[in-house]
Amino acid sequence: MSPGMNPEPSYLELHSQGLLKARAQEALALLESCSLCPRKCGINRLEGEMGLCQTGRRAMVASYNAHFGEESPLVGRSGSGTIFVSSCNLLCSFCQNYEISHGKEGAEVEPEQMAFMMIQLSRAGCHNINFVTPSHVVPQILEALPYAIEKGLRIPLVYNSSGYDHRETLQLLDGVFDIYMPDFKFWDNRWAERYCRATDYREVAMDALREMHRQVGDLVLDDRGIAYRGLLVRHLVMPNQVAGTDAVMDFLAKEISPNTYVNLMDQYRPCGPGGRDEFINRRLRAEEYRDAVNAARRAGIKRLDERDRIRLIFMG
Repeated sequence: MSPGMNPEPSYLELHSQGLLKARAQEALALLESCSLCPRKCGINRLEGEMGLCQTGRRAMVASYNAHFGEESPLVGRSGSGTIFVSSCNLLCSFCQNYEISHGKEGAEVEPEQMAFMMIQLSRAGCHNINFVTPSHVVPQILEALPYAIEKGLRIPLVYNSSGYDHRETLQLLDGVFDIYMPDFKFWDNRWAERYCRATDYREVAMDALREMHRQVGDLVLDDRGIAYRGLLVRHLVMPNQVAGTDAVMDFLAKEISPNTYVNLMDQYRPCGPGGRDEFINRRLRAEEYRDAVNAARRAGIKRLDERDRIRLIFMG
């Protein structure tokens, strides 16, 4: 490796050892009585049956493009190569991409087609391939990756999920994804039950983040400020302290790492049927966001996304 260059993506080593296809087969086997995610619907997706995620044997993709609205360590100058997967395994009732997650906007794709998307984004100069809501299509991503590698893919993969991920499935991705970007949405499970029908969200997310951090560690940037490995956590600050920001920040600082790169997001707006709920039927107030940033600082979180500081200035 030449001086100043980033390490090669981890998946190249697995591919050279012939292990990627074996991982894909292990993941596909989980679809026969689907236990891929914490929902454990138990249906046979290999035969086209559909559980809560409403996705059968093939992945569905809504769109793919160079995206410049992501965190700065992912975007750089050329953008993050986002592949928006249709549907979701969490299905928040207030989802801001409701048409994609609940409405299944998109089309089924074969592994070769998904590989083509990765190659197109790579050739466009994107710094990474960013799979948005991938938790329910891990086998399909693993199937597509060898085709993309053989066509020249050499940039990191980003696993951009809700945080509602099964540890055993994540273990199949060890050495595949170099960057994990999960949400940590709720601390109090009563809100997760109310808005996502996930009574175990907190415990699942904690377990998932521990596994992600075990695999990739803290976020590492190159000399251009571009991420090439590590964990980046998103936390959507919500009205009326619904997200439990104080406790989430304490968990990240004490049980993951005080160097965890955190994006405290202020863009909540009422969307979907959940947006009409009495507790979250308004936008975030400036003081609520300031309280969230102060909570992160009190907890000892040292790395907040640059835009978080800018938001504080403009929110007054």
